[in-house]
Amino acid sequence: YTSLRFKKLFGKKLTQSMSRVGRCIDNGPIEYFWGTLKCEKYYLHTYRTFDELERDIEAYIHFYNNERLQAKLNGLSPMEFRTKAA
Repeated sequence: YTSLRFKKLFGKKLTQSMSRVGRCIDNGPIEYFWGTLKCEKYYLHTYRTFDELERDIEAYIHFYNNERLQAKLNGLSPMEFRTKAA
């Protein structure tokens, strides 16, 4: 992921989020999210098309941010927690 060839795949539309080589601390939260998505959604379904998978991922992201209650956020969804904090 640190090669110049890989970085060129991002083009000008995306910025790669990455710390120094061997320091993966900033990847922890997104790794946790993808693991949760796989367990709660992906592994429970069989997808026939990429469009089906894409729709389910988008729906899950909305659910995760707006409806899924999390104990570490005092029983609130991430959006509720952020709204209360502001």
